[in-house]
Amino acid sequence: MNHQAWLTSLKKHRAIAVIRSSDKEIAWQMAKAVAKGGIQFIEITWNTEKAAELISQLRLELPTFSIGTGTLLNLEQLQEAIDCGAQFLFTPHADVAMIKVAVDAGVPIVPGAFSPTEIVTAWQAGATCVKVFPISGLGGAAYLKALQGPLGEIPLIPTGGVTLDSVKLFIDAGAIAVGLAGDLFPKHLVANGDWEAIAQIARTLTQNLTTSESSFPI
Repeated sequence: MNHQAWLTSLKKHRAIAVIRSSDKEIAWQMAKAVAKGGIQFIEITWNTEKAAELISQLRLELPTFSIGTGTLLNLEQLQEAIDCGAQFLFTPHADVAMIKVAVDAGVPIVPGAFSPTEIVTAWQAGATCVKVFPISGLGGAAYLKALQGPLGEIPLIPTGGVTLDSVKLFIDAGAIAVGLAGDLFPKHLVANGDWEAIAQIARTLTQNLTTSESSFPI
């Protein structure tokens, strides 16, 4: 999938499940649960146990989903992620060299940015879209909305503090999609292995995002 097709699909589905775990088996269960709930974009953070192996496994098991990775900090990690088959790449920072390697490899990349200068720098370097991170420390949806005036042509994805209750606020503020982590995976449900309950959370989210009259908050 090329950059534009990936971006078009992301705009349609709106949500990225961000999975981070020190246990590969738990991360696998988390991914399968949100996939069952209909979330099409699944990010396995690179600091998850055996992330490369898990990404390759999920690519085989979930061929119609987009399986990517994030928390990539340097060129070596980026190349390893590309080599294992990650279908999109997130970084917590804007590194022009990393962006260019991903672009040359034909893999969508979403660098993290804090300020308008960082956002524009990442976009001009070839980023597919830009992650506004950490959104909770920047003023939330109000900050994202303020960016729309001067930077409305740049597709933005807020992460780092997005909750189920705030998803609609961010979409209304101009986000093309949101990244969710903790709210999709309540600690007690993960600890109890209640994957069906997590699937239902994901199912409710996806249904609300794909209906014209969303019933937020969830």
